[in-house]
Amino acid sequence: MTRRFATLDVFTTQPLVGNPLAVVLDSEGLDGAAMQAIAKEFNLSETVFVLPPDEPRYRARLRIFTPARELPFAGHPTVGTAVLLALQDPPGADARAFGLEEGIGIVPCVVETLPDGTGGRARFKLPALPESLGPGPEPEVLAALLGLEPGEIGFGRHRPSRHGTGPRFTCVPVASAARLDAARPAAAPEEGDGLYLYAPDPEGMGLAFRTRMFAPRMGVPEDPATGSAAAAFAGVLMQFETLGDGIHDIAIAQGQAMGRPSTIALQIDIAAGALRSVEIGGAAVLVSEGTLRA
Repeated sequence: MTRRFATLDVFTTQPLVGNPLAVVLDSEGLDGAAMQAIAKEFNLSETVFVLPPDEPRYRARLRIFTPARELPFAGHPTVGTAVLLALQDPPGADARAFGLEEGIGIVPCVVETLPDGTGGRARFKLPALPESLGPGPEPEVLAALLGLEPGEIGFGRHRPSRHGTGPRFTCVPVASAARLDAARPAAAPEEGDGLYLYAPDPEGMGLAFRTRMFAPRMGVPEDPATGSAAAAFAGVLMQFETLGDGIHDIAIAQGQAMGRPSTIALQIDIAAGALRSVEIGGAAVLVSEGTLRA
């Protein structure tokens, strides 16, 4: 059987940088084992399979796979698939809003596409807020794991912690962007799915961070951009930053150390000192279209 597929680069406005994504548009008839095999064949950090929605009021149902396992939710697959689905619509609308069914729940998206049909921008609101999963390993343990010095773990009030939005991350503050680039993980901690390193971005304005994400147990040695980790990072900011009520925009740069620079827009809304909502946004560009024989 032939099935349409496309690849996009996500969290970028230029092709061949950002985070690559494969999307299989005609996924009816595929079971989970077949989807996992196809994701392993693409060998990208994630592959999305688009299915008819369970409820007609939503646009589609998505199943998301790394080369090693299925995920209930992921950020760059949501952004990239939302842009691709909007590009399938007749041109003319300035913006499109629809819900996507994912393992985590209904993910509401707003999409704007480019007039030439080469890509667009999407943002989505998390259906569930990030969960605090407790403190991370001690700095001495992490320093040995990352090839850093214990004094290079942490900055300001930030200390290692664990947070999740479906996927669970060990979040590690690193003292500077230079030491972040120097980190070389020898393994992943036993807890959680990924190791998310972050440092203040010396080139950013306002709240801006540089990040790296490693998830070898999910078949992803290093990821150029990780929307689910950026969503979990909202919990980190609530724990360690002093943020007042209102809407806060945070710029996250990832992938520089891999030569795949990516830009993720994180927006958090705080009311009465509590996190009320989290949005993730970014651009995506179409790179290839083809036919899958599987």
